[in-house]
Parts: sequence; C-alpha cells; structure tokens
Amino acid sequence: MTLDLLVAEAQIFLLVFARILVFVEIVPLLNSSAIPQIGKIGLTFFISFAILPSIINSGVYHIPDNGVMYAFLLIGEALIGAIMAFFINIIMSVFQLAGQFFSTQMGLASSQVYDPLAQVQIPLIGQFLNLTAMLVFLTIHGIQKLFLGGISRSFEVVTVSKVVENLDNVVPMLLSSVSGLFGQALVIALPVMGVLLLMQITMGLLAKAAPQMNLLMLSFPLNIMMAYIVLVAAMPLMIQTFETILDGAFSSMGDLVNAMAGGAH
Repeated sequence: MTLDLLVAEAQIFLLVFARILVFVEIVPLLNSSAIPQIGKIGLTFFISFAILPSIINSGVYHIPDNGVMYAFLLIGEALIGAIMAFFINIIMSVFQLAGQFFSTQMGLASSQVYDPLAQVQIPLIGQFLNLTAMLVFLTIHGIQKLFLGGISRSFEVVTVSKVVENLDNVVPMLLSSVSGLFGQALVIALPVMGVLLLMQITMGLLAKAAPQMNLLMLSFPLNIMMAYIVLVAAMPLMIQTFETILDGAFSSMGDLVNAMAGGAH
C-alpha cells in the first residue's frame, strides 16, 4: 500500500487509528509508562497502516458528510477500543487480587510496592504474581492474539452503530467478567490460603494446649515460611492455571466482539 492510498482514505485511517490507539494506551503491558509515548503512537500507526487495505475492501465504514457526525463516529471508535482494553484489564486484575489474598493471609498486606505495569501500589506477592502472569502472557503469544484475534477481528464485525444497538449485550458481559474476577482469584489463591487456614487452626489448638507459648511471635514467621513453601511447590500448577485463565480471556474477548456486533461470527 502506498502513501497515496493513505492520503485518499485519511478519514477511514483516522477512525482505525483512534480505536487502536486507545486500546494500546489502556491494555495491560502496553499501557506501562516505561514504554515511550512515541513508541505507542508508532506501533498504532504501523498496525493501522497494515490493516487499512482489508478494512477499505470490507466496506464496513460509511463516512458521513457532516463533520459533527464524523466527530461522534471518531469518539465511538475510541470508546470501542476502551471497552475492549478495559475487558482485558479486568482479566489481568485476577492475579493482582490473588496476590492481595495471599498477602492478607500471610500478614504482608502492608508491604506495598510500585507496579510499573499497573502504575499503582500493590502487595509484594501481587507484584510477583502480576509479573509471572505477564511472562506467561508473552510466552503464549498474547500480544499477537490480542491484535490478530481481538482488535483486528473487531474491525471486521464491529461498528459504532452496532455497539449502540447491542449495548444491552455488552454491559452484562462486562459485569459478569467483574463477578468472575473474584472466583478466578480464589482459585489461584486457594492452595496457599488453605494451608494458612490449617496453620491458624493448628496455632489455635496449640494456644489451648499451651497457653504460656507466645504464639503471636511464633505464628507470624511460620505463616510466611509455609506460604512461600506452598507457593514454590504449587508454582507449576499455578502457571498452568495462568495459561488457562489467559486463554479464556482471549476466548471471552472474542465473545465480547461478537456481543458488540450483535452475535456475528
């Protein structure tokens, strides 16, 4: 494709650019402040440039004659990108929430560190699980799946008018993903939380049997030690769980695209 086509179809290119740019700015890993803004804009430009011919041939866009309507269309494209990126953010928050469960049970809830990916303060174990999830995300070619199976496909079936028509389908999907967030986080946190619960029961029985023991000072290091032992032992299983959750996220993203398109396949 030459630059002549880009200039001739500048209005369509700008719509494509708006959706992808907002998606890149919000989606996990790419939204990190460690990535220069010029790099994000350059990535968006080349992706938009690459998929523009197929979008023009598909004829999904009908440019309005009115400038105000075009501005609303541009805003709508940005909102579509934001919805898709927000959905992925919800999925990735599972690992951070699981780390919060870990830290609370271990007694490390006050140990907050700065996460450069999420750009917030999160518990130490949450940071560890977050980074592990990002590595798993990269090993299963998550970036390619996001753009090829997600954002690229969305241009084939999703337009602003379809999203407005099928908003009743989109909102329940976002709400159900938020509710599923806690269930998935508990699945990840269950091994450590189960062991720590048994530790608390054991300490309670010891307190009854030997009241003179200083169990407060004894239980704190024991909880941390047992939690790390179980965490290391369960890590292979947890990584498999991470892969399952991330694969499910890509599948759910396809369902979200279909919901925004009114059930198109």
